[in-house]
Amino acid sequence: MSELLQAQTTPTVAASLAAPAMKEFSEASHLDEVLGRLEATKDPRLKKVMSALTRHLFAFIEEIQPNEKEWMQGIQFLTETGKMCDDVRQEFILLSDVLGVSMLVDGINHRREANSTESSVVGPFYRAGAPHYPMGSSIANDTPGEPVHVSGRVKTTEGKPIAGALLDAWHTAPNGLYEVQDPDQPEYNLRGVFTTDLDGAYDFRTVKPVSYSIPDDGPVGKLLRAVGRHPWRPAHIHFIVSAPGYQPVVTQIFTDDDKYLTSDAVFGVKSSLAVPYNKVGPAWTCEYDFTLKPAKS
Repeated sequence: MSELLQAQTTPTVAASLAAPAMKEFSEASHLDEVLGRLEATKDPRLKKVMSALTRHLFAFIEEIQPNEKEWMQGIQFLTETGKMCDDVRQEFILLSDVLGVSMLVDGINHRREANSTESSVVGPFYRAGAPHYPMGSSIANDTPGEPVHVSGRVKTTEGKPIAGALLDAWHTAPNGLYEVQDPDQPEYNLRGVFTTDLDGAYDFRTVKPVSYSIPDDGPVGKLLRAVGRHPWRPAHIHFIVSAPGYQPVVTQIFTDDDKYLTSDAVFGVKSSLAVPYNKVGPAWTCEYDFTLKPAKS
């Protein structure tokens, strides 16, 4: 009887305890296997991101066919990039910038509408909390350089002035360094926030910006040299312009005769953001109007 019972039950028990069939590795089937393990991902956006990343990474590997030494070099490059990041310097942002990815992400998220001001990358050296200055003040402190008067208006896409708009501005010193990079510059040097008047006007004084090299003493600099590219950015002033009821714009205005205008290391230049500097007496003048889009409902 016991032998009969065992004969009747053993196959069923054995089937329930059997391990799933082993899938042999193959290049052709491996992508499907990896994607299949993402099926349990509960967050749909995360699932979409990870699935796309996996597909494109596999396609990259199939196209490049790296040997093991090359793959390890890539891992070491990313490791060194991480080691260069701290509270002041973000090497991964720099890498995103020089690969053109930062501008692509910016373009996707800030497509131009009507005649609104075009955006550009914020860059790795923005610092919140800059002093709020009265109209016409200088943000240059005692920084030596050619004096420049920057002015213009903030307006709607219909051309109406926007009073009370905030302009957060910053740029490098004539030595090509931002204040956070240079211990010899005073705190918040060449940074300031201004509020437009009833006519939407703003104006402030500073020193003329210069073209400068992005930090190239790390892995990103080595990459640029390896592919025959320079690390220079054309002269520019950064701005974040905002006002209640309008979409803020993060942008830069570039000196229109800078020799690096067409080869910016981070691809940040757009023709609408290139502006002339005119000499008036001992100082330069730069005029630029910002146009803000209405806030999305």
